[in-house]
Amino acid sequence: MAQKRASPKRERILDVAEELFALHGFDGVTIRQIAAGAEVDVALASYHFGKKLELFQAVFERRAMLLNNSRRDALHACQKEAGKKGPTVEQIIESFLRPLELAQETGDAGWRHYLALVAYVNNSPYWGPRMMSSAFDPLVGEYIEALRKALPKARDESLYWCYHNLSGALTLTLAQTGRIDRLSGGKCLSSDFQAAYDHMIPFVAAGFREVCNTP
Repeated sequence: MAQKRASPKRERILDVAEELFALHGFDGVTIRQIAAGAEVDVALASYHFGKKLELFQAVFERRAMLLNNSRRDALHACQKEAGKKGPTVEQIIESFLRPLELAQETGDAGWRHYLALVAYVNNSPYWGPRMMSSAFDPLVGEYIEALRKALPKARDESLYWCYHNLSGALTLTLAQTGRIDRLSGGKCLSSDFQAAYDHMIPFVAAGFREVCNTP
């Protein structure tokens, strides 16, 4: 197993699959197209990953742990810095979003493709419950608990609906459809992640406070 993970050809297959799945979805891509893009035989792609579903899952899981670790570190850091009083809603939301910005600004196109793939999966009634829950729900639970402490009057259903709205806004941002570029006449760019999160953090925090501070 260690040799497979270290194989440059295996990583190249994952990279190409990541880009193609992000652009065309699961059904719009074949193993043959992935193998051709990675410049390997179809048999090699099948050897490393089996069927297309297993490759799709491997692509999705490859960066999930890195993203979870980055977010968890950011959450724990803001909790430690805040001390007994605990972090504000803004600080919690920022620790959830800024790791995405940092990943998107690394210059690694793979992160852009991966996060677009997350948007595709999160927006799918088929793939969402099959893949998002196992990859991200435990960490989301930690964030919900942090928000519960920051908003002690909140009802659980209000917290979850607010997170649902945050997830929706984030999904559209990750998808980078370019619609905001056209709507704004170029004043806003879907590729400007810093601006996206600079606006999303206070917007979402205000929404949490408005909805969740009702006893």
